[in-house]
Amino acid sequence: MSGKPIVRMAELEIDPGGIEAYRALLAEEIEASITLEDGVLSLNAVSIRDHPNKIRILEVYANREAYEAHLQTPHFLKYKTETSGMVTALTLIDVDPIAMRSKP
Repeated sequence: MSGKPIVRMAELEIDPGGIEAYRALLAEEIEASITLEDGVLSLNAVSIRDHPNKIRILEVYANREAYEAHLQTPHFLKYKTETSGMVTALTLIDVDPIAMRSKP
């Protein structure tokens, strides 16, 4: 595989009634993602302190091929299907891989 790393950040607003179920599915997706051998470098999710019903997800892939392969995995498809009703808003945030590398 070749190409530049793909960095994607999404900020999701979750229905407060489904936040725990969403976190459980997200934890399963993270565990599945970091054990794949298709070039996924890392996946991290954190709550945003001032907004307990918002979750920010950061994904870093080795390259475009790895990113596209991840989107087709059974784990991702299950996560996407089961969480679709829980997400009330989604914002994609552009992330510069070089800026990310320079942060401590």
